[in-house]
Amino acid sequence: MHSDQHASNLSAPAIPGLDNSHPTDGFVRVRGARENNLRNVDVDVPRDAIVAFTGVSGSGKSSLAFGTIYAEAQRRYFESVAPYARRLIQQGHNPKVEMITGLPPAVALQQRRGTPSSRSTVGTVTTLSNSLRMLFSRAGSYPDGASQLDSDAFSPNTAAGACPECHGLGIAHTVTESSLVPDRSLSIRDGAIAAWPGAWQGKNLRDILTHLGHDVDTPWRKLPKKDRDWILFTEEQPVVEVTPQRDRVAKPYKGRFWSAKSYVLHTLADSKSTTMREKVLRFMETGPCPVCGGSGLTPAALAVTFAGRTIAELNAVPMSELAEIIRPTTELASAGTASRKQSSGEGNEVAVAITRDLLQRVTVLLDLGLGYLALGRSTPTLSPGEMQRLRIATQLRSGLFGVIYVLDEPSAGLHPADAEPLLAVLDQLKSSGNSVFVVEHNMDIVRHADWLVDVGPRAGEGGGEVLYSGPVAGLAGVDASVTRPFLFPDASGAAAAAAVSSTADRSGKADGSGTDDDGGNGRGAGGPGAAGARREAAGWLELRDISRHNLRELDADFPLGVLTAVTGVSGSGKSTLVSQVLAEVVGARLHPDADGAGAKATEDLETADAGSAGPLNGSVSVGPVSGLDQLDRLVKVDQKPIGRTPRSNLATYTGLFDAVRKEFAATDEARARGFGAGRFSFNVAGGRCEICQGEGFVAVELLFLPGSYGPCPECHGSRYNPETLEVTYRGKNVAEVLGMTVNAAAEFLDAVPAAARSLQTLREVGLGYLRLGQPATELSGGEAQRIKLATELQRAQRGHSLYLLDEPTTGLHPADVELLMAQLHRLVDAGNTVIVVEHEMDVVAAADWVIDLGPAGGDAGGKIIAVGTPAAVARSKKSRTAPYLAAVLG
Repeated sequence: MHSDQHASNLSAPAIPGLDNSHPTDGFVRVRGARENNLRNVDVDVPRDAIVAFTGVSGSGKSSLAFGTIYAEAQRRYFESVAPYARRLIQQGHNPKVEMITGLPPAVALQQRRGTPSSRSTVGTVTTLSNSLRMLFSRAGSYPDGASQLDSDAFSPNTAAGACPECHGLGIAHTVTESSLVPDRSLSIRDGAIAAWPGAWQGKNLRDILTHLGHDVDTPWRKLPKKDRDWILFTEEQPVVEVTPQRDRVAKPYKGRFWSAKSYVLHTLADSKSTTMREKVLRFMETGPCPVCGGSGLTPAALAVTFAGRTIAELNAVPMSELAEIIRPTTELASAGTASRKQSSGEGNEVAVAITRDLLQRVTVLLDLGLGYLALGRSTPTLSPGEMQRLRIATQLRSGLFGVIYVLDEPSAGLHPADAEPLLAVLDQLKSSGNSVFVVEHNMDIVRHADWLVDVGPRAGEGGGEVLYSGPVAGLAGVDASVTRPFLFPDASGAAAAAAVSSTADRSGKADGSGTDDDGGNGRGAGGPGAAGARREAAGWLELRDISRHNLRELDADFPLGVLTAVTGVSGSGKSTLVSQVLAEVVGARLHPDADGAGAKATEDLETADAGSAGPLNGSVSVGPVSGLDQLDRLVKVDQKPIGRTPRSNLATYTGLFDAVRKEFAATDEARARGFGAGRFSFNVAGGRCEICQGEGFVAVELLFLPGSYGPCPECHGSRYNPETLEVTYRGKNVAEVLGMTVNAAAEFLDAVPAAARSLQTLREVGLGYLRLGQPATELSGGEAQRIKLATELQRAQRGHSLYLLDEPTTGLHPADVELLMAQLHRLVDAGNTVIVVEHEMDVVAAADWVIDLGPAGGDAGGKIIAVGTPAAVARSKKSRTAPYLAAVLG
């Protein structure tokens, strides 16, 4: 192992950028690490340095950096906490490692792939909202006679501050006369009140109105407004005796009246029927809350101002503008003493202290290029790159000293132009006296590191070894490293150079089809048919007048039958255009009758998630759309987990386990015992172990120590009961098959066509190292995305499908990116259209067509800057992507 030469003589290697006065024992020494696939790893890494952990996806680098080094640091910290307090803290696991010495406290910034809450904002993520609320509480200008409010009163997420009408969401769901009565020419008897139920219930309400003296035969528009309002909106529920005239035997009964509004709200709140709730939901109108104006706050909070603005107004302005608004207060030379008797505290010492702290923290975000964001911006609308920088900025401002920052792909989701300020941030953390350990696939970040730990050589069981640990330049001599050719493409990177060469050839020669037109439609002058070997567009999907977030009246044209890369700096509008607008427009137009949870207009390769398949969201406006007649299917392939529990795994998700269970059920032994395919499922009673409920492990809860998982004492981790395991197929029981890797299973199940097809596609996307029964919770986002792609590839390709992928290379090693691109090209060659939102320039260079958005993020973006072949876009003078793309194309 190459790390031995550096670990054994700690004073030998010279680390660029490190002071020679550093002690020779300034290393974190790991001995006997066995977490996940790590093979009894011994490695030494320096403190007070930037250390990059590299290797192919699944090689074990995260197991070393996070699962071992960070987990042990966290465990030691919790040992210093009082036992009673430990019970209140979510503790991690005890890492499988013999010993770690020289380990300081550690802080982790991991990728968060969960769905963010709509109540989460830029302000809450960065905690800037806390300071702003305190500013208004202690130093705001109050109306005469008003009492001072606590800071909680300025938060829409607390009971004290939430608007009573919309409960702090800022959005109200209401009914109006126009939504309840779409056709005013009809009478009540003819069905004017469309929101009322049909059949007997509707007739009952009509009969009650007749007994109450209302005219049900006059056209709705001719009824007095007072009567119309009462019928639609009253909260009264009078009970009258009704004698129906339509039945053969008129039996009187007591009938209760419901207004149309009451009926709709009651159905939404209490009905157990999804169909009924969806039906009445059509009569609701969604918009800003009329009470709080969309701020989510109480009138009392909105009456307080600072610098002449309410807290809602300051939450809505870009942070660059917020900094200028509060700057005058920070520069006050003589501040007064704070007093609760003052109606305004804008000039007191409290205001100066809070605004100075607020300005310093905002300045960090401005330096990272996030000044266009507002504190009130909802986090679900942020790009992954924006979220990454927000979290990094929060840690940067903390001012900690002597800790290890363990970062999980800090460049993920960042355009190359945005990654440059990130390097400055990493340097600042190091210069502040900290150690920075980064798990990274971006070779530019890796080259910037002081030290490199390369894990491999392959993934899963084929990895788990430290191939090299030392200064970055030393990796050039490690032939076994898959990272080496990508890190040093000029010196020894034949594979990487060939990849760049092939992508350049595929793009074709430049033909001047790129455009620099600021309101362009995404179709260059050259279009399909340009010189070179790139694919020709089979048609065009044209969208006009797109308005959403920072896209304003944008026209965009997407070529069909080719691979298109949509590029641009973080926050420029790429994900909004592709993953939101394009997905919703195509999904809704392909299935115009699909309600929100109805027919799946969008297949996102994830169970029961067709949220974007329904009618267009009210916040998006799109004009004419053409070219949809050439598409018959829409598929989104994202990095969401394939399952949220350990019961979900690769075999069950792809469907290959169904074929495996059928093979076991068809054996002579299974037939003799009367076992069906269900007997071999670990999710249902019968064949599974009932001690662990088919999970294979049991949780061991320790009150004052971290809990741990251990193999089930009954089934020893097999998930099944002994009787089920007595049935074998080709000498293996079902638990042993689940324990096989994809590569091993491909040979073992080669006679089972359904399983063999799935296993082959999994190998083609580079997942041969995964175990069939590996829980979904252990898979990375990149692995989950490739499993979804493999599931799609095993289907018979009909062509005319549109595939949308948002940053598919996130979390992938450059070698894995090549495998992914081969499969995307395979989809296109089968007659489909693939559109990827991407920052990785190798992927962009391999595309047939490029649409570049910009010129910057937020309100300064949302425009199409350049379009055309990769070579043409690389020559654009206005595109911030162009120089990085040109560098790859050579």
